[in-house]
Amino acid sequence: MLLANQPLRVDECNCNAMRKASRQITRFYDAHLEPTGLRITQFLTLAVLSQVGSAAINALAERLDIERTAMGKMAGFLERDGLIKIRPSPTDGRSRLIELTEKGRRLHAEASPLWREAQRQFEQLNGAKNVTELRRGLRKIVVGSLATSSSED
Repeated sequence: MLLANQPLRVDECNCNAMRKASRQITRFYDAHLEPTGLRITQFLTLAVLSQVGSAAINALAERLDIERTAMGKMAGFLERDGLIKIRPSPTDGRSRLIELTEKGRRLHAEASPLWREAQRQFEQLNGAKNVTELRRGLRKIVVGSLATSSSED
């Protein structure tokens, strides 16, 4: 328990520890994906679209827990690079759907083995059991009244 008169211990800050680990892990995955020119957030966007076919920008942002504006900006870059196409939703003219182009499917297929190698190395470095427990533990984290949720593992 932290007392009001104690000095702040930044190294014990939960948020700092999570942010530091997140940045380090992101750099690790980005380095593996570098030959394709993709960053991990871009790869995951292509991966989700590969799974679902097409998705609204808002749904994609929610699935990947990316701010809606950041997702829109990234989608613009992916569209510029010819990896996705954005089109109006046939059922809701206010909504836009994103889907992979053939070039996007090819790049996702090229990047997938690099991602799998990053997964393998991360598990080798940290222990497969520890990594599985880490993902499970992170899904149980509660922040305020919002609990994280996922159906994986």
